Amino acid sequence: MSRGVRKLGEFFLDLIETVVIALSIFLVVYLFFMQPHQVNGQSMVPNFLSGEYVLTDKVSYKMGDPQRGDIVVFHAPKTAHCPEGTGCDYIKRVLAVPGETISLSNNTYYVNGQPIPEPYIPDDFDTLPGDFIRGRTISLGPDEYFVSGDNRPYSSDSRAWGPISKSDIVGRAFFRYWPPQSAGMLPTTTY
Repeated sequence: MSRGVRKLGEFFLDLIETVVIALSIFLVVYLFFMQPHQVNGQSMVPNFLSGEYVLTDKVSYKMGDPQRGDIVVFHAPKTAHCPEGTGCDYIKRVLAVPGETISLSNNTYYVNGQPIPEPYIPDDFDTLPGDFIRGRTISLGPDEYFVSGDNRPYSSDSRAWGPISKSDIVGRAFFRYWPPQSAGMLPTTTY
């Protein structure tokens, strides 16, 4: 066997080894640590636009719990009427956590009887009640989270289908990577 053929064979073996290692690392990261998600629809406008991509941290909530203000990706509840078999995930903002009460009155959410400031919502967006929260105060159970889209007039969220459980949450959206001009860490909201 000539020296050139041997070098070419070694090159291809090294290339295959590199590709296999890279794919293995990608697969481990994707399955256990973080996952890309695409924003579909208008429910998070103006903070997220349809077609943007975010990275979702899948580890944080295994060690801790979602907090009010977190932007989470979760499996759509059955009552959201997501097309069956599509693996439909939603992106929304956590407004109330287990053990809290939440109500909606005059375009304002009240958590434990106190209005929550939402500087990320434009003043001209109306927060109308949905069938689930209309005219009542909701007490969240030990594993329940109340989530809402930022674009309240165009969001299907807990106002319509109720709270979600922690087991439905895929993770916390923490980084926007597409489009490049909007890339960066997502701002955290504290109340």
